[in-house]
Parts: sequence; C-alpha cells; structure tokens
Amino acid sequence: MNPLHVSLHGSAVGLLSQEEDGPQIFVYDPKWMASASAVPLSRQLPLRSEPFTGRPVRAYFSGILPEAETRSRIASILGVSAGNDLSLLERIGGECAGAVSIHAEPPSSTPTGASEIQPLDVDSLAKIVEELPLRPLMAGMQGVRLSLAGAQVKLPVFITGNGQMALPLGTTASTHILKPEPTRFPGLAANEAFCMALARQVGLDAAEAEFLVVGKTPCLVVRRYDRAVSASGEFVRIHQEDFCQALGIPPERKYQNEGGPSLRDCIGLLREWSTLPVLDIRNFLDAVIYSTLTGNADAHGKNFSFLYGANSRRLSPLYDQVCTLAWPELSADLSMKVGSAWKLAEVSPEHFQQLAKETGLGWPLVRGRLTNLCERLIDTAVKTQATEPATEKVWRKLSELVCDRAKRMLRLSQG
Repeated sequence: MNPLHVSLHGSAVGLLSQEEDGPQIFVYDPKWMASASAVPLSRQLPLRSEPFTGRPVRAYFSGILPEAETRSRIASILGVSAGNDLSLLERIGGECAGAVSIHAEPPSSTPTGASEIQPLDVDSLAKIVEELPLRPLMAGMQGVRLSLAGAQVKLPVFITGNGQMALPLGTTASTHILKPEPTRFPGLAANEAFCMALARQVGLDAAEAEFLVVGKTPCLVVRRYDRAVSASGEFVRIHQEDFCQALGIPPERKYQNEGGPSLRDCIGLLREWSTLPVLDIRNFLDAVIYSTLTGNADAHGKNFSFLYGANSRRLSPLYDQVCTLAWPELSADLSMKVGSAWKLAEVSPEHFQQLAKETGLGWPLVRGRLTNLCERLIDTAVKTQATEPATEKVWRKLSELVCDRAKRMLRLSQG
C-alpha cells in the first residue's frame, strides 16, 4: 500500500510505510527536521534523517490502535486484516490519543474546521451506544475516523458549550471519551466513576469522569486530559504516548509476565525521560499505591502516559482506574508486581520496601507516601457520596472494600 502521512498538531511529520511481509518503516519529513518547532513523535523515534524500522515503529503505531476483540471487530467491518496496522491506521487514524493524526493524503489535503461535528440528540446517542459493541468507534461510518488504544469499547466525542454530545468529524478534536458499560461487567461504569472520583478527592492528579446513563446503558464520560482550549477558544490536541510506546513494547505485551514493563522499568523511564522526575516519580508512586489499595490489578504499562509540551515531558493525570476485585472471576494477578508480590492479596509494606530498594527510592519516602495515602483513603472513602442513585450500591460496597484494604495496610505498616 502507499505510504501513510503522519502529522502532529496538523503539521506533516513523516511517512509510515511497509513492504509486503516486511517490517514497518517510518521516516521523518526533511521539512519537519529543519523546523525550529520539530519534536520527536516518540522516545523510541528520536529526530534523525535515517529511517526507523521494526520494533520501535510498530510499538508506537500499533500502540495507537484498539486491541483484542475490539480491533478484530473493527477490522472485520472495514474488510481488512486485524494484523494489518497500516490498513487500520489509514481508515481510523484521523483522531487518536494525543496530537498525532494519520492520513492517506498529506495534512494540507485533509478537511479542516473546528465546526465539523455531528450533533447527537438523546435518541441518536442511545442508538450509537447500543450499536457500539457491534461497531466499535463507529468504524465505517461516513466521515468518522477515530482510534483509541485498549480493549474496552469506547467512543471519542465532542461536548459543546451547552453540554450537547456530538461526533467529531474530519480533523475536529474530540473533548471527551464515552465508555459504555459492557454487559459482562455489570457495575463497571459506577466502579470506575467511584475510583476516579476518590482519586481526585484524596489529592491525586486524575482525569475528570462522570457517570451517565444513555438510554438503558450505564456509561462513563471522561474529560480528555490530552486536550486544551486555545486563546481563541478552540480545542487543541496535546501530544502524548503511553509507557509501553515510550519503552518500545508492543501492546500485546503490556503485562509484565508477558514481557511488558515492570515498576522498576517505569520508574527508570521517569527518572530518565521526565523533565521533572522528582515530582513525576512521586506521583507515579502514589498511583501505584492507590491502585493497590483500591484493588486494581490491571494497572499496566499502557495505563500510564507522558504528556508532551514545547519543552516538557510530564506524567499524565491518572486514568482507567477500576477496582478489579469487584469481579471474582477476573485475575487478581498484578499487571506489574510490587516487590516480589504478584497478587493483590499478598501486597504488604514489606513488598513496597522491596520496591524501594530495587528502584533506588528511599524507604522513608515510600513508607511515608504509603502511610499517608492509607490514612487519607480511610478518612475519605466513607465520605465519598454517590452522585446518582444508580451508583449508590456500588459506591457503598467499594467504600467498605477500600477502607478495609487501607486499614490492613496501615496496620501492617505499624506492626
């Protein structure tokens, strides 16, 4: 197939190609290289004139695409192979995570205009939500080219100033992500709404999320942290990449026991790549402790990201926080082990002490963050009130679970 044009903030960055049965190839545009504003797409793809091939290219570009069953279903709808990254990117790579966009034609040939949205009334939105499991990301719909990483069905949307939801078309930046609750995980939307709200209430930097029922489907609406409002009032994209992309690890290996990143790898990455590592390592440590105390075994390398500014690389706000213990059928094995502990039930202060030693962090710092967050969760979880009657039962149950886990950890740390 012909090379795909990769752009960043609407400017041509380079070309992505692949020979038949060969590795993916990415090369930066000479004009981008000569630009004073040139920045790399990824830590794995630093600015240089020579082409990149193989693993670092695939890790970045495949990391933009949906995963697992969602990816397979989209491929089937579009009539392409689920393993063909370039064909998928050509068809759905217009609106991705961060500021990257991928097209069959150069950026100057693509539609523009922040007003390219399709407003959705209540019935239209309910119909889309009902259809999403069978048509993820509205794949194949005229004018819609949306892509988000991950296995869960979700949809980037644009929410207007008066609160109306719309589909972003052409090159319009979405403002929120709509995540309908899968039928096989009842209570998931309320669960994630609780975990995200609690994180913000105990002082963690977490994305804003709101529970919403669309038609008969519970949903979560998450404000995109990789979007900002310009001086002229338009929504603009902020470039980002997740830790797996930054480490050159393809999405199918995001779990540590499958060759994915460890906590040691993540902290080492922050130490080397963040422009403010002291603060970002502290925030990452808080996120790891929070995930452990709230019973989230699925905090893998793709659930942590960097946000890129003109001269900065910073840890993104917390996202995708769910208490996976709410479903006994789900694995309690940690995505990234804490010290020598692989299971949530095993994690103790001793394992955080092991983590401190293997990552070069001071144990007094780690112990202090652990104790402080336990105390804040015990004090705050019981006060976290459900904002919707439909979430009250789930939130009350999760409050008790989190308090019990935090009390246990605090008791062990003082023993």
